[in-house]
Amino acid sequence: MGETNNGKHHVLLIEDEKKLARSLKNHLKREGYAVDLTHDGVEAVNKILQNEYNLLILDINLPNKSGFDILDEIRNQSNETPVLILSSRNAVEDRVKGLRLGADDYLIKPFDSSELLARVEAILRRSEVSSGQVLKADDLLLDIQNRKVTRGEKEINLSPKEFSLLEFFLRNKNQVLTRKRIAEQVWGYNFDTGTNLVDVYVYYIREAIDKGHPRKLINTVRGQGFMMIDKQG
Repeated sequence: MGETNNGKHHVLLIEDEKKLARSLKNHLKREGYAVDLTHDGVEAVNKILQNEYNLLILDINLPNKSGFDILDEIRNQSNETPVLILSSRNAVEDRVKGLRLGADDYLIKPFDSSELLARVEAILRRSEVSSGQVLKADDLLLDIQNRKVTRGEKEINLSPKEFSLLEFFLRNKNQVLTRKRIAEQVWGYNFDTGTNLVDVYVYYIREAIDKGHPRKLINTVRGQGFMMIDKQG
């Protein structure tokens, strides 16, 4: 997959509504993504052919070449970059067409930015599982496909939820993660953030991965949340 040299996921945002495009680009950049932006269908195809992206966020109604035509063209060239369609076209036939052409998801405008982020993260998780990605911080390795965690020479046994939480930390290294965001992304939107369950599970994985190691990977950021610190990443 096409991560940038600082480990960020590289996203191409293809959206002709310029105000919306700027807003989405800024939101994704705040969440740690490297984002290229184009408003034009032909330019989008050129960028896709010239660069390696982890995700394409694709509007349908574009000048010079529609989103459907872009999707059809790149899939016919065996480009399997994940695609999230954004569109105000909410007819069933449009959604079916987009998915049949090879889109991974279809999000109807208007949408909440938190839902967009959740869809992006879900698509990237699925694509990286299929490629057997191993996530890393310091000497900690998480093998997604084989559900295996090691630190140094030691294999670490985690419950499914602990594994998901550790994976979320590793995907967002060197970023402060609030309890609310952790709860939303690991437990789902209906999770009651008034409980201390996030803190309990953070304690569990700290005990599993940090205990006995002089270098602690998961750190508390007072008044904000938690951060996995990886000086190499």
